[in-house]
Amino acid sequence: MIKEEVYLIDGMTCASCALTVEKAVQKLPATEKATVNLATEKLTITYQDQAMKAEDITQAIANVGYQASLYQANQNESLSQRQERQSNHLWKRFLWSALLTLPVLYLAMGSMLGAWLPHIFNPNWQPENFALLQLLFTLPVLYLSRDYYKNGFTSLFKGHPNMDTLVALATSFAFGYSLFATFQIFRGEVHYRHSLYFESVLVILTLITLGNFFENKSKSRTSQAIQKLLSLKPNEVRLVKGEKQELVPLAQVKLGDRVMIKPGEKIPVDGRVISGQSYVDEAMLTGESIAKVKQKDSLVYTGTINGQGNLIVEVAKREDESFLAQIISLVETAQGSKAPIAKIADQVSGVFVPIVILLAILTGLFWAFIMKEDISFSLTTAIAVLIIACPCALGLATPTAIMVGSGRAAENGIFFKEGAHLENLAQIKTLVFDKTGTITQGQPQVSRIVSLDQTEKTILQEVASLESWSEHPLGRAILAKAAAEKLALLPVQDFKVISGQGLKGEIKNHSLQVGNRRLMTENGVTFDQSIEEKLKALPSQATLVYVAKDYHLKALILIEDQIKADSQVTMSALKAAGIRLALLTGDQKATAEAIAQKVGIDQVYSEVLPTQKAAIIQSLQANKELVAMVGDGINDAPALAVADLGIAIGSGTDIAIESADIILMHAQLTDLIKAIALSHQTIRIVKENLFWAFIYNILMIPIAMGALHLFGGPLLNPMFAAMAMSLSSISVVLNALRLKSIKL
Repeated sequence: MIKEEVYLIDGMTCASCALTVEKAVQKLPATEKATVNLATEKLTITYQDQAMKAEDITQAIANVGYQASLYQANQNESLSQRQERQSNHLWKRFLWSALLTLPVLYLAMGSMLGAWLPHIFNPNWQPENFALLQLLFTLPVLYLSRDYYKNGFTSLFKGHPNMDTLVALATSFAFGYSLFATFQIFRGEVHYRHSLYFESVLVILTLITLGNFFENKSKSRTSQAIQKLLSLKPNEVRLVKGEKQELVPLAQVKLGDRVMIKPGEKIPVDGRVISGQSYVDEAMLTGESIAKVKQKDSLVYTGTINGQGNLIVEVAKREDESFLAQIISLVETAQGSKAPIAKIADQVSGVFVPIVILLAILTGLFWAFIMKEDISFSLTTAIAVLIIACPCALGLATPTAIMVGSGRAAENGIFFKEGAHLENLAQIKTLVFDKTGTITQGQPQVSRIVSLDQTEKTILQEVASLESWSEHPLGRAILAKAAAEKLALLPVQDFKVISGQGLKGEIKNHSLQVGNRRLMTENGVTFDQSIEEKLKALPSQATLVYVAKDYHLKALILIEDQIKADSQVTMSALKAAGIRLALLTGDQKATAEAIAQKVGIDQVYSEVLPTQKAAIIQSLQANKELVAMVGDGINDAPALAVADLGIAIGSGTDIAIESADIILMHAQLTDLIKAIALSHQTIRIVKENLFWAFIYNILMIPIAMGALHLFGGPLLNPMFAAMAMSLSSISVVLNALRLKSIKL
């Protein structure tokens, strides 16, 4: 049995960390698939349930230096709350580090710039006190920053160096040499007062902590979509017990319980109305601004908002199975998954940190032994190389953009089941549409009544009376038309259903025949030339219902599945974007071609059985271009599954369609344009992020190694390297956040 679980990972700081955890879990023999997302700090693993336990997974992660805990979808602390807690911790650490750094920075920089210093700490008069004071201020900051050393050296010794390893090595070298210089000063070698790097250690640790704080705050903004969805769910419910009501936590509500929802309150459960009547705002569900009436036996859904009436609702689904829970699960899955483009960063991150450490060592040796610089100069360049390198930016480039993009999509009622689908949608070349319920409304309606010698109202009243005895979908369309015109139904005698042809019966002592042309022919109804001319002039996409009275043709009723208001504009926009369009339907050829021509689709596959749809999709895939299928997710399941992307037009609660990769919950075709636009924008942001992350390292590492200094230029100070490294990570996250404001 295959099982999927999600784990929270503690201790990850960069792409190398994420890749290390991913590889460690993938090595477990029962693992089918494992993906680690740095931005969400989660591992998603699929494995053979009988062959492995949760303890095996957590132990494998612990063996490479990280901690893992099983994630529960309804656990108390959400991702954004966790990130907020981490941000508060980092901010406190930064404040204390900054307070301890400023005096040392003043001592070190002041002595170089000629600023006033107390005699007791002046390096020229009291070098011992000058060095000792800096050491005493440095030790607390090292303690505050102990996580860098614990994680960094643990990862190094386990053979998986990461960003913390670079920070730990750089500051340890600087601190170690400064400690050696302090010892030499106390031995009387006072010239070592110019070889102290305590201020560099402090500034590097402080700036990196500040950078981590800003990065964490920025990352928390990428998960706001989940937080907004969670906020739709009330924490307490009004449980009805006999004549009493009691406020209880939502978690205590069980199936079959009854809850009271008062006017203006959010509905806390998925359930059935037992009593009461009200209007419920289901905009978050359907995208419709008009509230829906809810009365006895109506279904209501978590997160929707009750109007002015009281409702008593019987709980029909558990909290973790509710409609809202399904939405949150979809968004979390998309945000936690990897897009194929992320493989570029993974490949680089796997070798990046070891290469940086090697470059730092070679840089120090080059300046010391080839350029004959002193140990202080050589150490400065080596430390700058360790600090400037930034696998963080590489690791955040893709997941932050995917998180923001999928979150923005969810806010618009568009759900991507995986990050890969968000990327693939931007590459789609052919879109295949189902007709009924996708391009058309899926609800046949009477579009016209052609009367031959009776009033339209009389014909409609009599035909509706006969159809009231039938269950045929076309009959329901006629009944709906009669109800809209408030026509009373008449008594019917001798009602008969003629299979495959229509209906017969008696109304007011007259025989009435309603059905197709075959029914008319077999009952001796004749068609003169004028009727034939009228038939030719009628639209080919309409279904004709013939009406005869006493075996004489009296009227023609045209029933059409109306084209959705946004179908034509959607097709125009897609064609303008260079996407090929096709219509795939089981409907007759004339109807399909008429609908396709009206909305602007060139390629039509008609009279296709549901089992044949998948084969047609496969034939379109033969040219090696990505093909997407757009359907209502019911009859189109095989085609949706076979297509490179299955896009389901949802109908409110029909969002957990297994065969679809993307769900347009609001049932609006224009949302498809939004989805494609968002896909293109997201992938563009990902590419920008990767470009700048790569360019940053390509340009900055040589500068840190002293390339400019070789030609008389400046040498990069490790403190500025720390600032630049932090800014690169923050800039990647901020660039991804632009997706929140881009107009679709």
